[in-house]
Amino acid sequence: MDVRNCRKCGKLFNYIAGPFICPSCRDKQEEKFQTVKKYIQQHGRATINEVSEECEVEISQIQTWIRQERLEFADDSPIGIPCESCGKMIGSGKYCPECKNNMMRNLNSAMGKHGVQVESPAEVRKAKENRMRFLDK
Repeated sequence: MDVRNCRKCGKLFNYIAGPFICPSCRDKQEEKFQTVKKYIQQHGRATINEVSEECEVEISQIQTWIRQERLEFADDSPIGIPCESCGKMIGSGKYCPECKNNMMRNLNSAMGKHGVQVESPAEVRKAKENRMRFLDK
């Protein structure tokens, strides 16, 4: 059993996974998230400062939800965060589509692959049928 102190309220709790906050603080944070989400849906052109003030949520928490892809904004929205690679403003995640593609190409070339190959279900079934089997004694 892993017992920790909550980073928000300081209360002891049984830690399982995720951020180091107790279940009651996690529930309060989820309520705040729903409030922010509704506010953004109703006020699509609001800035991150306006959302923070109206919903009483820290800007850093809103940015965390954007990085986690829990909140997503259109390209023309005034709310955005910089790509962690190139600094271009994005509406969700950590990287812009161009940087994601570059990383994927770099990983594929490092692994010696020229593209991601997806096997069809028939090919998978055929490969399973042709493998060697052993009998238990």
